[in-house]
Amino acid sequence: MEENTLVNSEIQLVVFKLGRENYGVSILQVQEIKRMTDITRVPHAPEYIKGVINLRGSVLPVIDLKKCLELPPNDDTDSTRIVIVKVEEILFGVIVDAVSEVAPIDSSSIEPPTSVVSGVNNQYLSGVGKLEDRLIIMLNLEKIIGIGIDSAKII
Repeated sequence: MEENTLVNSEIQLVVFKLGRENYGVSILQVQEIKRMTDITRVPHAPEYIKGVINLRGSVLPVIDLKKCLELPPNDDTDSTRIVIVKVEEILFGVIVDAVSEVAPIDSSSIEPPTSVVSGVNNQYLSGVGKLEDRLIIMLNLEKIIGIGIDSAKII
């Protein structure tokens, strides 16, 4: 009977690379993953807004995560993807170096970012999860889009 009272605390993450690090977001926020495509620059948009794309008739802002997280830039490759995410009814894209997997992670293995990560702009992080022998830096998309909402209104 006790088995029925246990709650499954597993979270499914879409894991991707930015530089050499693994990052993740909840699979529930991911709408689709697209190959890199032409991005139209928007005049006077903040520098973390790469531009906009046309996704089946909808214009979506695309955020450069490396600029948000203050990571060094690099050139796009064949592995570069745009991950289309939805946060509070707002659809937007984020550019990642490569999408590696969908992975389950136990919520008990997630630490708050302030106790683990220092020297990084951790307002955009929700935690750091331990998955087997590696760490997954979990992004807080609500905070990221919080900076992008104003620019989305410009678009």
